[in-house]
Amino acid sequence: MNYKQIAQETLEIEANTLLQSAKKIDDVFDRAVEIILACSGKLIITGVGKSGLIGAKMAATFASTGTPSFFLHPTEALHGDLGMIGKDDVVIAISYSGESEELSSILPHVKRFNTPLIGMTRDRNSTLGKYSDLVIDVVVEKEACPLNIAPTSSTTLTLALGDALAVCLMKARDFKKSDFASFHPGGALGKQLFVKVSDLMRSENLPVISSDTKLKDAIVKISEGRLGTVLVTDSEDRLLALVSDGDIRRALLSEDFSLEDSVWKYATHNPRTIDDENILASEALVMIEEMKIQLLVVTDKDKKVKGVLHIHTLIEKGIS
Repeated sequence: MNYKQIAQETLEIEANTLLQSAKKIDDVFDRAVEIILACSGKLIITGVGKSGLIGAKMAATFASTGTPSFFLHPTEALHGDLGMIGKDDVVIAISYSGESEELSSILPHVKRFNTPLIGMTRDRNSTLGKYSDLVIDVVVEKEACPLNIAPTSSTTLTLALGDALAVCLMKARDFKKSDFASFHPGGALGKQLFVKVSDLMRSENLPVISSDTKLKDAIVKISEGRLGTVLVTDSEDRLLALVSDGDIRRALLSEDFSLEDSVWKYATHNPRTIDDENILASEALVMIEEMKIQLLVVTDKDKKVKGVLHIHTLIEKGIS
């Protein structure tokens, strides 16, 4: 059996479903976005079975991208959780057939509160379709299942339409990276979008020398500082230059090299710096990689040194 071919056919069927649906997006979708935008309460997603699983994922996506949302199981709603739906909320109900018994049972109660109801179903004349204020069509020509029974293409389409709603809402609200970071403080994603330079930079016991320091003394300071670099500053702690291990190695190639030389002779003058310690650490990493450096010096607007950020620190902390 050619499993590779089966996999390719499955993906092609589902991809074609999405492309066909994209061509059918109409004003109903615009109205759905406007209803959710106008909602002063929460966006509640409900559904049973596979539709419920898709709904739970949709609720998580909405909640993490600026639209307060949660998933409500119809069965739980019938046994007390219906009280979680408020008069200022909006409900999205998902049922491919539109005739899910558990879902149909709560629809009259949802409408009793005059709660806006957006249905996601293939049949506008189904129970769900009739109760809905508007219907987002999730009809598919063919399920990827070889029996054309198991929800495959239809669940993929429903999930993608949920993502499309979330993206529209993000753009409408001008949802930024910093907003996203506040909802994802943990894990790798949180580190990338939440951790700032100020959280990781070293600001104490910095290896600092003056411009007239002898090279031999600078080498000692480099070893003590454990950064592979020393900062050359003036009397007011303004950054003038850097001296790195690499600078020392290149200095050794000079015919007139002497450990008694001033470090200024071999220093990197006017090094790259940043004067905003509140930028994301992930953005600082991009700068470090683009400039092909290992150490980024953080200063204030007057070039006074506030701290340093080493690429090794970023890597150790999982910033990418």
